[in-house]
Amino acid sequence: MTLSDTVFSGSIPALYERYLVPLLFAPYAEDMAARVAATGARRILETAAGTGVVTAAMLEAVPDSEIVATDLNPAMLEMAARRIRSPRVVFKAADAQALPFEDGGFDAVVCQFGVMFFPDRVGAYREARRLLRPGGRFLFSAWNRIEANPLKLALTEALAAHFPDDPPQFFRRVPNSYHDLERIEADLHEAGFEEIEIETVEKRSRLGSAREAAIGLCHGTPLRADIEARGDLDAATEAAAAALARFEGPDGVDAPMSAHAVSATG
Repeated sequence: MTLSDTVFSGSIPALYERYLVPLLFAPYAEDMAARVAATGARRILETAAGTGVVTAAMLEAVPDSEIVATDLNPAMLEMAARRIRSPRVVFKAADAQALPFEDGGFDAVVCQFGVMFFPDRVGAYREARRLLRPGGRFLFSAWNRIEANPLKLALTEALAAHFPDDPPQFFRRVPNSYHDLERIEADLHEAGFEEIEIETVEKRSRLGSAREAAIGLCHGTPLRADIEARGDLDAATEAAAAALARFEGPDGVDAPMSAHAVSATG
């Protein structure tokens, strides 16, 4: 992982919200919110909240909840705060590996597609466990291997063809790198969690067009820095759009995607 892999700033938050939330994150946000609601949690801490897609879903799914939504990137959190105005949500910039909250203050700690970006996952998991009340639940999601997510695989292969001497590997390197179930369980056990459940969840990735999907993936993620370090961003985006056209039908892009939903108690 490089320093730029964790930076979501500049125009990235707006592009992320416009394109990637519907393309990748909204379907899993509904699933995560339903899982949180099933735990009976009322006081919830969310880490790596991004632009707030899961925050909003939990507000609806758990009507009497109180949510503290955190993220390492202030620009992402600022967009979430503009989108979501509720007395039941507090937004706070914070690092999931060193959270500024007292022990045992939450019924659930929730993180959708953030753990892959943590340099010290076991440390972040220990923080989550520290903040949970007895019997509280840590719920997070992580993308399955890139081969089970063909839209991102096609994009990665298209960029490898576009930059054959130094192919960008952001999705292999970070978002789709933490897919091994034994490794996930081992990390959680090392952090002190005892009861662990993992379910692989299949969803559909949908957006209006292949070009919109390419813009979201190339411009709205830290992959942008990888591309700009190698050449022209717009030319690479057009190459990606051409590759993603295979997933486009009359109603736009439609492709399968796969992720792991993890639940752990200490």
